Amino acid sequence: MTNVDYSKKWAVMISVAFGVFLATIDSSIVNISLPTFVKELHTSFAAVQWVVLSYLLTITVLLLGIGRLSDIVGKKKLYISGFLVFIIGSFLCGISARVEFLIAFRVVQAIGGAFLMALGPALLAEGFPPEQRGQALGINGLAVSLGIIMGPTLGGIILSRFGWHWIFFVNIPIGIIAIAIAFRALPADIHRHGEKFDFAGAIFLFLTLLSLLFGLTMSQDTGALSIWTMVFLTSFIVFLILFIRIENKTVQPVIDLTLFQNKIFRVNLITGFLTFIASAGTIFLMPFYLQNVLDYDPEFAGLLMAVFPIALGICGPLAGWLSDKYGFRLLTIIGLAVLALSYMNLTRLSTQTTWQEFVLFYLPLGIGMGLFQSPNNSAILNNAA
Repeated sequence: MTNVDYSKKWAVMISVAFGVFLATIDSSIVNISLPTFVKELHTSFAAVQWVVLSYLLTITVLLLGIGRLSDIVGKKKLYISGFLVFIIGSFLCGISARVEFLIAFRVVQAIGGAFLMALGPALLAEGFPPEQRGQALGINGLAVSLGIIMGPTLGGIILSRFGWHWIFFVNIPIGIIAIAIAFRALPADIHRHGEKFDFAGAIFLFLTLLSLLFGLTMSQDTGALSIWTMVFLTSFIVFLILFIRIENKTVQPVIDLTLFQNKIFRVNLITGFLTFIASAGTIFLMPFYLQNVLDYDPEFAGLLMAVFPIALGICGPLAGWLSDKYGFRLLTIIGLAVLALSYMNLTRLSTQTTWQEFVLFYLPLGIGMGLFQSPNNSAILNNAA
């Protein structure tokens, strides 16, 4: 068995942290800016939600294919390419004059973001020994938190003083610095000869996820039983069956379906999926609640939303360190319990809620995610190896 060189693990950590920071600060800045888009681009809530949805849809359908492609082409090459595409997308978003252009260029930005998000955890898994991966993922969670913390706060300041265009332009200098660090920090790619990319599997995976996500989106716009919803969801089932058949017959598939035979991998992956669905919906709606219902300005709303990532940033690294020492099971259960408590509290929000009450209700969401996320991700990666 060959020895793996972990000597550059902290340099890899810095590079991955920059990528995660860039992707998350952009996401959180855009969320706090949604009410501003509605006003300044003279559009509706239904249209402006596609500024977020186009980004998330693109990342979702590309993530798994990129992971397999990086095994063949090389992680360093694709990771740096991700930064370049993200910077270009950010510039194009910043010069957009119509919501349609903004949505289209968010897709470009998301292509770069998909490379950063898909390859970050993989680079950490390769760069750190198994007994330190929980700690590495916890520190990575801290970078996520810093991006989310600075996003609403910085976004509120930028919106108030410079205009919404600059929430995208701010990504450009960060991205340039990140590229310079990645060139020096990441180890050279190891070229694997004889491996082939599963194009058929990637295409049907793309069609499967796209059909599902469009079906769910159309269900809220046109109704769960509308023709378009049923067409997309039926297409999802057909494409999923074809995808599974292709992957079972492929020697080097996009997704190794045998991984799902591992109970820990399967359960933790599903739990993480459900948890992020719940938290993403909450985070998406909060800027509208704070600005449109409680009538706070963007700057103060951004400060209030920073409660979540601050708690996540404190609890995430601690939970990662504890999971390396004592295991993931108890921490994930405690994290889920705290999340459930937070969602119960958030149902009490009203037009009369004070900012102090909001902080009290919103804070456990960050604590719960911090306790759950790092141990859960560590368990998934260790059981996928």
